[in-house]
Amino acid sequence: MPPKIIGLGLRGLQFFWTLLIMALVGNMIHEAIGGNPSIVNYVMFVAVISMLSLFYLIAATISEGFVIIPILPVVVDGLNTLFFLIGGIALAAYLGVHSCGNIPYVTTNSVTSGSIDETKRCHEGQAVCAFLWFGFLTYLASLAFSAMEARGGSTSFRGGIRRGGPSMSQV
Repeated sequence: MPPKIIGLGLRGLQFFWTLLIMALVGNMIHEAIGGNPSIVNYVMFVAVISMLSLFYLIAATISEGFVIIPILPVVVDGLNTLFFLIGGIALAAYLGVHSCGNIPYVTTNSVTSGSIDETKRCHEGQAVCAFLWFGFLTYLASLAFSAMEARGGSTSFRGGIRRGGPSMSQV
């Protein structure tokens, strides 16, 4: 039972981070003047793919009846982990980790410029970057749980009992 509770907790956190990312990036896109850089659009893609895949992953975590192929949750978790990792690295590289109070930085950075309130857009971009990393960590943890589950349901924390071999009554 504990792995199911942990799995649902991880899925809930993934939903939370994805929702925050989608809301902040959606606001960045809405308030843009003259378009957005490609990294902003990629991060929105990551959030949409994550949200769509969570519909399946949450159902698969609640009931094994929704798992069509045992390896499918591992593949979906792996892809989401990779997408979040790439998004976190790329957005951090585009932002360049400066203070949002530094006006020359805010007006010349490709992610933060292009809005009426560039300082607000800078804060949103930095928050999205942090949430991408939090989402990456939760997807990495659930990838480990999904992989253990696909290998035969060995996610129980009891340990010590060997499965698959003959028991003493069969010897």
